Amino acid sequence: MHTSLQRHTLVLEGHIIDSLALPQLMDLVMDLGGSFEVQELRVGKRKTDASYCRIDISAPDGDTLDEILRRARGLGAVTATEEPVRTAVVQQAGVYPEGFFSSSNLPTQVLVDGRWVLVERQEMDCAIAVDRVAGRAWCVPFPDATPGVEVIVGHTGVRVLPLERSRQTEIFSFMSSEVSAEKPKKLLIARIAEEMRTVRAEGQRILVVSGPAVVHTGAARSLSRLIELGYVQVLFAGNALAVHDVEAALFGTALGVNLASGTPIEHGHEHHMRAVNRVRAAGSLRAMVASGELASGVMKSAIDHRVEVVLAGSVRDAGPL
Repeated sequence: MHTSLQRHTLVLEGHIIDSLALPQLMDLVMDLGGSFEVQELRVGKRKTDASYCRIDISAPDGDTLDEILRRARGLGAVTATEEPVRTAVVQQAGVYPEGFFSSSNLPTQVLVDGRWVLVERQEMDCAIAVDRVAGRAWCVPFPDATPGVEVIVGHTGVRVLPLERSRQTEIFSFMSSEVSAEKPKKLLIARIAEEMRTVRAEGQRILVVSGPAVVHTGAARSLSRLIELGYVQVLFAGNALAVHDVEAALFGTALGVNLASGTPIEHGHEHHMRAVNRVRAAGSLRAMVASGELASGVMKSAIDHRVEVVLAGSVRDAGPL
C-alpha cells in the first residue's frame, strides 16, 4: 500500500550559505522525516552577493509537512506561493491582539497586498504594525499599541532575512556561559538558612534581591516556598524576574526553554512577550492572581502572602510590567 506524499516548494534568499540557513533547512527536513530536492540554486560569487535556492519538500503526511513549513520560517524560508500577512486590530491600549507576531532583531519582510515590505524600526520583542494604504510596516512597542492600529498575527506572510555568519569568535554569548563553582556551596547555604531562622525568630524582616536566573535554573519553586513559609517580607527584583516567572507559570518555559526537559520550544522565544501581553490585558499581576489566570510562581506567592515587591525596569525594557 503506497502513501501519497505531501509536497511543497520553499524559497530561500539572502546570505543562506554564510548564515547556514540552507544546510539547517536540509537538516530540519530530514530530522522531521521528510525529504527534499533542490530545484534551483544560485550561489553569490562575492561575500556581499545574495544567494537563491528553490527547494521541493516532501513529507509522509500533512501534519509533518505543516511542522516542517512552520519551522522553516524561522530560517527565513517562504513558500513559493506565499500567502499575505494576517492582521488584527488593537482593541485595548497597550495590549496586542492574541496571537500577535513577536519581532526579532533580524531584518524582516512582510507580504502586504502582493508586495514584500521591509519592516521599519526593526527591534526585538515588538508587534509589527501595517499600513496597507501607505504600503508600510514597522515595529510597534507596547506603549504605541493604540486602539485601531493594525498588527500582524500568526506567521503567514512573514520572512526573516538571514544574516551573514560572522567569521570572528564572539566575545560574549548570552546565557551560554559555564557556571564556575569556586567555593563549596552546601555549607554557605546552611549558614544562610540558620541566619534566616534567627532573624525571623527575633521578629525582624528579610529582604530578598533576586534575578531571573531563579526561574531559568528551576529554583523559583524554592523561592515560592520560602515566601509561603514566611521567610520573605520584601522582594527586590528586576522586571525580568516577574516576566519570566509569569512565562513559566503560563507556558512552562523560561526564555522559550522548557523547564521540565531543558529543550527549546518552537516559537518559545515569543513566550515572554505573550506573558507580558496577558498581564497588560488583565490590568495587573494582582488581577491575574485574583482571576486564577496566574496560578503558580514567585509573583503569585508574593501577592498571596502580602510581600512588598519592588520591580525595577530599564530604559530599553521591551516588556515592562
